[in-house]
Amino acid sequence: MENLFKLKAHNTTVKTEIIAGITTFMTMAYILAVNPGILSATGMPPGGVFTATALASLIATLAMALLANLPIALAPGMGLNAFFAFTVVLGMGYTWQLALTAVFLEGILFIILSLFNVREAIVKAIPTNIKKAVSVGIGLFIAFIGLQNAGIIVKNDATLVQLGNLGSPQVLVALIGLVIMGVLLAYKVKGALLIGIILTTIIGIPFGVTTVGKGWVPVKMPDAPIWFAFQFDKIFTLDFFVVFFTFLFVDIFDTIGTLVGVTTQAGLIGKDGEIPRVKQALLADAIGTVTGACVGTSTVTSYIESASGVAEGGRTGLTSLTTAILFGLALFLSPIFLLVPGAATAPALVLVGLFMLAPIKEVNLEDYTEAIPAFVTLLFMPLTYSIAEGLVFGILAYILIKALSGKFKDISVVTWIVGILFVLKHILK
Repeated sequence: MENLFKLKAHNTTVKTEIIAGITTFMTMAYILAVNPGILSATGMPPGGVFTATALASLIATLAMALLANLPIALAPGMGLNAFFAFTVVLGMGYTWQLALTAVFLEGILFIILSLFNVREAIVKAIPTNIKKAVSVGIGLFIAFIGLQNAGIIVKNDATLVQLGNLGSPQVLVALIGLVIMGVLLAYKVKGALLIGIILTTIIGIPFGVTTVGKGWVPVKMPDAPIWFAFQFDKIFTLDFFVVFFTFLFVDIFDTIGTLVGVTTQAGLIGKDGEIPRVKQALLADAIGTVTGACVGTSTVTSYIESASGVAEGGRTGLTSLTTAILFGLALFLSPIFLLVPGAATAPALVLVGLFMLAPIKEVNLEDYTEAIPAFVTLLFMPLTYSIAEGLVFGILAYILIKALSGKFKDISVVTWIVGILFVLKHILK
């Protein structure tokens, strides 16, 4: 362990690292219940998605442990799974097989970008304030989906949306779950979302919301993953480009943001501000995405919940190795995670939306040529039910308002190119 993870150099011990790895798993294991619920809306088999989620998380986190020696765990990303299901498949009408193809190709390109260090052009093409607004917009979108899944918000032909029936069992269970998770978070309980999901699922039994079938057992052999379900016949369309680009964009910035946040908290950032072994960390992320697509899940990314393990003293890849092992064990617990009703995962979605609001504090609201495009980005994501459209109109608003304000120097050549492609996308629809 010392030779592999350099524990003494990082002033840590095996015991500390293992406890940190367990803590990280507890705080992010909710994805094992939430991801099958979201992706199954596309027609994908929940059991297969569960297996794919656990497998992809295991392999990606193991890669992070062994390649980068960082205490960071990975799993299918929240927001990216919503984009996959509700925008690409249910919104744009593509098959889930084509969406998996976009994830697969995005992962391949991410590997190439990671190996050859050519990410800068893509990073610089997106204005700083829009980058921050994307996280906020995705958070609002995820929270909106959670409220819908719970039945708290329902459709209305006159006003589009309205408050649901607060007396229905599903809504009551979801509201109870939201209170439970909120209180646990207030007390800073490790694994608050996972514990809240478990308690809400149990509470849902007498309400008839959680259904335990006859002969139910908590442990079973995992279902087969969804192997290589790719579709390549529409990959040269403009719509596909937007889907592909959005997966790549969100994955890159999710990962970089998480790496910066977690390594800073762990005291691992160099004096020059450089993230240690960032190339290997990005490569691990890309390996996870490609693996995830091959077994049947949406884009894999680094999880900010890894910060909980760092708070427990995790400093090396042994933390993430521990988390990876626990994802492996979870493969055999699919009956427990698939038992969880939407009313129990919906509060978690709402609170994950809250977690993603933090960057709003860093958006420049004084300069309207920056604030308006950021506002358009975060507003359009939930209201168009599309992360991609929020990004498209945010960038177009940026180009338009900067150009008309005479601030042409703020618009890079790559941003112009991306904007033109987005305009063509809507013209040629």
